[in-house]
Amino acid sequence: MIRKTLSKSRISGEADFRWRGHEVTRLEGFTDAVFAFAVTLLVVSLEVPKTYPELLEAMRGFPAFGICFALLAVVWYEHYRYFRRYGLETAVAVILNCALLFCVLLYVYPLKFMFSAVMGHATYAEPEVRTLFTIFSAGFSAVFGVFWLLYRYAWACRKELELTPIEQLRTRRSMMDESFMVLLGGVAILLAQLGPRSALPVIGLIYFAIPIYHTAAGRIWGRREHGLTSSDR
Repeated sequence: MIRKTLSKSRISGEADFRWRGHEVTRLEGFTDAVFAFAVTLLVVSLEVPKTYPELLEAMRGFPAFGICFALLAVVWYEHYRYFRRYGLETAVAVILNCALLFCVLLYVYPLKFMFSAVMGHATYAEPEVRTLFTIFSAGFSAVFGVFWLLYRYAWACRKELELTPIEQLRTRRSMMDESFMVLLGGVAILLAQLGPRSALPVIGLIYFAIPIYHTAAGRIWGRREHGLTSSDR
């Protein structure tokens, strides 16, 4: 199991952030099973191609599968890091975790359809494009909205968890990161529903703001963390 291997590896953990979750719990095991099922749903076909045309058809779908797999891997790792950081196994954490899994499973098919359409250069009518971007962005916002709730809950438990000032700072940054993702999805929904027809082809480009945001946020929060570290010396 990937979680178990990472937990025992030398590279596990974070500098200046004590990981409170060590053993892989039943909740995380259940989560891994759901993510594995979600990846299975992304596969182009469960049957091995028997002819050359079938092989070519299957290969055409692999770029979209690769992108979708990478996005699911990001969500999985975010979940893994959260439960390693805080080790929360309360009723609230379980409910929010189940809500996250529900959103992930609902998000799989829109995710696959979106990137299959983009990679396949498919064309759709304007109402269909608006609906497609709305569904995709709603799922995007829902997934990261649940992550925001998880980090907000960890922040509420900061005294019980005995978070250090740096750990509190990183928790606040994670809340800000998730808030940005939710906001980004919300903007995409507004453009898809209310934007002019000329804006539809560029809605997807909104998501290229993610690396720009993380670069800027990394510098800003990095300076704040450096200030905390310097004051403690």
